[in-house]
Amino acid sequence: MKLRNILLAATVFVAPLALSGVAKAQPVNGVYVAGGMGYNINDGISGTGYLGGGSAGGNLSFHGGFTGIASVGYGFGNGIRVELEGDYLENSLNKVKFGGGSTGVSGKDQTYGGFVNALYDLDVGSPYVYPYIGGGVGYQEVGFKNVSSSGFTLNQTNGSFAVQGIAGLAFPISPIPGLSATLEYRFIDIFNGSHYNGSYNPLITAAVPVSVKLNNDINNSFLVGLRYAFGVAPAALPPAPAPMAAPAPAPAKTYLVFFDWNKFNLTPRATQIIAEAAEDSKTTKVTTLNVSGYTDTSGTPTYNQGLSIRRAKAVAAQLMTDGVPAAEISIHGYGETHLLVPTGPGVREPQNRRVEIVLN
Repeated sequence: MKLRNILLAATVFVAPLALSGVAKAQPVNGVYVAGGMGYNINDGISGTGYLGGGSAGGNLSFHGGFTGIASVGYGFGNGIRVELEGDYLENSLNKVKFGGGSTGVSGKDQTYGGFVNALYDLDVGSPYVYPYIGGGVGYQEVGFKNVSSSGFTLNQTNGSFAVQGIAGLAFPISPIPGLSATLEYRFIDIFNGSHYNGSYNPLITAAVPVSVKLNNDINNSFLVGLRYAFGVAPAALPPAPAPMAAPAPAPAKTYLVFFDWNKFNLTPRATQIIAEAAEDSKTTKVTTLNVSGYTDTSGTPTYNQGLSIRRAKAVAAQLMTDGVPAAEISIHGYGETHLLVPTGPGVREPQNRRVEIVLN
């Protein structure tokens, strides 16, 4: 079975699946342009030549040649596309066979025209390739240019209706939204019935008119190309990862050292608490030890301010004795302000007679 027959059979099989929604469509939505070029194989053309009152059948064969296409189309966003295409095919003639023999032929077959195509894009589950199938109807001008063989000459162009089947693969080019590379096969059948008029000029007689009627002109085109769809938005970038939150600073650790009324000397319990603070400052990342002294509300504010500073200095001296560098100690005195237990004036409250050691 020839390649074109396999292609047409596959098209007939796949088209109902596309229309039924089994295949998911690539969303080409809006106007696009496309173009391609490649290699064309003409299957050969059979025909009948008429000279005077006689006729003879024969067959033209061709060398492989060139093809190029350009099209503009519209995608409906559901996989269906329609387009208007212009094409060009060129093949050099090879031989003409008739009456059991053959002879070489020079000249070219230059074919050009247009098609109206309908296509369907298929999503096969890969973001890298999208197959598509389709077909078209159109009109082709088939021109035989400077054809010559054994005294026969032909140089004429005639037009015929044509149909084509299309199968291809599109490969999206992700850095350029809307752009795809394409690989295509096209089977083109130019209908038969065209008549061409030439002449036959053997050496022994004057030239006489010759008429040729050609049958179907079959071409197989293989193309590579590009397609660009307008208005395709770039793919959304993934959201930037949220910045890592800085670790919350460790809560400041506080130690309370209490004093007897109107005293700033350290009790044994106070010395023990100061030693714990000094040890903890060595095993944690501490930059400053804030040492703040306070008093209760008994006594005058001025006296209490001085007493609070003396208490803070006593604690700081013990911290240094326990190995804390003096540069890391910050001393403050707040007198009877910032009461731990709110009281009225002149009240002896043990909880307010204190020094707070805060490790920062």
